[in-house]
Amino acid sequence: MKNLVVLTGAGMSAESGIKTFRDADGLWEGYDVLEVASPQGFAKDPALVLDFYNQRRRQLLEVVPNKAHHNLAALETHFKVDIITQNIDDLHERAGSRHILHLHGELLKVRSTKHAEQVYNWTKDLYLGDFCPSGSQLRPHIVWFGEDVPLLEKAAQKVANAAVLVIIGTSMQVYPAASLIHYVKPGVPIYFIDPKPSIQENQFKNLTIIQEVASSGTNKLIEILS
Repeated sequence: MKNLVVLTGAGMSAESGIKTFRDADGLWEGYDVLEVASPQGFAKDPALVLDFYNQRRRQLLEVVPNKAHHNLAALETHFKVDIITQNIDDLHERAGSRHILHLHGELLKVRSTKHAEQVYNWTKDLYLGDFCPSGSQLRPHIVWFGEDVPLLEKAAQKVANAAVLVIIGTSMQVYPAASLIHYVKPGVPIYFIDPKPSIQENQFKNLTIIQEVASSGTNKLIEILS
């Protein structure tokens, strides 16, 4: 089967009720992103950061995958589908997709502040005083601004091996994730699904823009690929 690689961003989950990462004013649901998504913000006010992610986690547990998530899962019938997501939700998994790389971490996991390899599943609120077995404070398992993206090289390898690349609901302006499109091999078709596309078809060879939200856009994608 052909290897279909899908890069998804906030627009993928928007129809499930999860807000896009940040608004035009640079705020994330009313917060300065550096206050709640940076090591410096966590050092300054860890309780605020933990509460912010507790709210996001509770919201995630109340929503469900949308049509676009289910469409990508259905494509596994005809393709080997690798999903590289910038999203920290688990909606791809819940829709049935089996091969997902979470570039920016996972909201339903936490890790030790001193031993990054100690990662644990977590579906409840996280508080100051919640420690890993070795006695260190737990933190959200999220890649914050200013931190390395440990799975970036693995993601780049997947894009380099793609027979088809699909990009859904991402501005292609947040680096280093936005650089992944440059790893695609010459001649590989690229499909960009977004209601307000930030790139144009003349910027990349073999690029097709589907100017739709994720659900209707993936419906069209399935028609094109069938």
